[in-house]
Amino acid sequence: MIATIVAGVFLVLAVVVALGAIKIVPQGQEVTVERFGRYTRTLKPGISFLTPFVEGIGRRINMMEQVLDVPRQDVITKDNVSVQVDAIVFIQVMDASAAAYRITNLDFAITQLTMTNLRTVVGNMELDEVLSQRDQINTRLLDVIDQATSPWGVKVARIEIKDLQPPPDITNAMARQMKAERERRAVITEADGEKQAAITVAEGQKQSAILQAEGRREAAFRDAEARERSAQAEAKATELVSNAISAGDVNAINYFIAQKYVEAFGKLAESPQQKTVIVPADMGSLVGSIAGIGELVKTAMAEQHAPPPAAPRPPRGGTAVPTKGA
Repeated sequence: MIATIVAGVFLVLAVVVALGAIKIVPQGQEVTVERFGRYTRTLKPGISFLTPFVEGIGRRINMMEQVLDVPRQDVITKDNVSVQVDAIVFIQVMDASAAAYRITNLDFAITQLTMTNLRTVVGNMELDEVLSQRDQINTRLLDVIDQATSPWGVKVARIEIKDLQPPPDITNAMARQMKAERERRAVITEADGEKQAAITVAEGQKQSAILQAEGRREAAFRDAEARERSAQAEAKATELVSNAISAGDVNAINYFIAQKYVEAFGKLAESPQQKTVIVPADMGSLVGSIAGIGELVKTAMAEQHAPPPAAPRPPRGGTAVPTKGA
């Protein structure tokens, strides 16, 4: 009976020891192993075996990427403006032994390190730079904190500024400034529109003046051409009349006299200052001149339609003598 109880006790101890020697590490974690309190190795995810009564579990380290929330704090900028800033930090443990034995509280240390460097970076910038250059602040913080946490076996992936809140009076001043800036832009835009409209109108007037000048030049050219042709026609008429006078036709002289007589009489009748028109008493001469013009026209028409005269045949035995009609 005693032997059975002892065997049972040894069996239970053997099971307990065997279960204590078998360790299963879940995915995303790593476990440090200590031998008599000294770090020896790191267990990866899966099943592992320890030496009973000699090796034991040290620290369990989360190897997945973690997000740390940096509390809100007041920061004084370079131009002495107090702003409230908070941020978030994305970290991942790369070396489980360094994260377990080189820092006591990893999350707290990284949070405090981020807060101090955030005050340093923002304190070296003016308010306008802080509000407009968040990416630059994130980059500078990332470089500094990543170098500081590298001995701890931690990789800082990203740092993001969540919120920046200036004081209410600064916020109101910025709102008024933004409103004034937008009004200024609106005035400039309106002035530019009026300027473009004036330029367009001036260009239109310029083109109109150019076209009008070209029209006047063309009209003057055509007037000159018309006067030239009229002068040519007058010269031709004068030539014809001169030839008629040279031939002894008195009606040609009457034509010129009647034409000048009619023109002078017409100007006398059209004068606005002339209240009374005196008709010449010798109207018979004017009628005779007009009749002479008619005879001149008939003679010219008859000469145009008459066949050309045949050449005179000389008489036998003599010389041909041209007559006056020929």
